[in-house]
Amino acid sequence: MTPRPSRTTSWRSTRSSRKYRSTACAASTDPAAVNPDSAWQVHPKVSVRPESFGALLYHFGTRKLSFLKDRTLLAIVEALDEAPSARAACEAVGVSAAAQPTYLQALETLAASDMIKERAA
Repeated sequence: MTPRPSRTTSWRSTRSSRKYRSTACAASTDPAAVNPDSAWQVHPKVSVRPESFGALLYHFGTRKLSFLKDRTLLAIVEALDEAPSARAACEAVGVSAAAQPTYLQALETLAASDMIKERAA
């Protein structure tokens, strides 16, 4: 008996500006680049509510809601306001250098949704 072909579809990442040329000049949907050596903070219009699973972040300006499903990420976000850089915030909560890229990527997602923003050092 021969194996059945997989029903799984291969999904390819596409940007909306490629699909719809009229949106090419619209606000970028690409994640904001987080410079790990820059100082960051929780946006002043964002409320952080710790939960058993991690946390809820609510932006009162954009009315966006984000879920943090990782308590370590919550600790990093809470450390951003006092840390001299995103990298220092990761180190302050015990994130190893090898694990930092994963958390920096999560911070990029939060920056893209305006939950965190760069601050003057």
